[in-house]
Amino acid sequence: MIVVPVKEGENIERAIKKFKRKFDKTGVIKELRARQQFDKPSELKRIKMQHAIYVQQLHAHDDM
Repeated sequence: MIVVPVKEGENIERAIKKFKRKFDKTGVIKELRARQQFDKPSELKRIKMQHAIYVQQLHAHDDM
């Protein structure tokens, strides 16, 4: 359970922002979307490899 303590006189919108940030860090939504369909292990490996290549190209482009 996520608890966001609100101090006396603190803006409620700031507390909502803190809650959203904590909720995003838990990864609940990401996991829920991933569980909606089954992905083969080979497909996950391919996607992971494509992402690694993409990140490597970004770093190589930044070095130039």
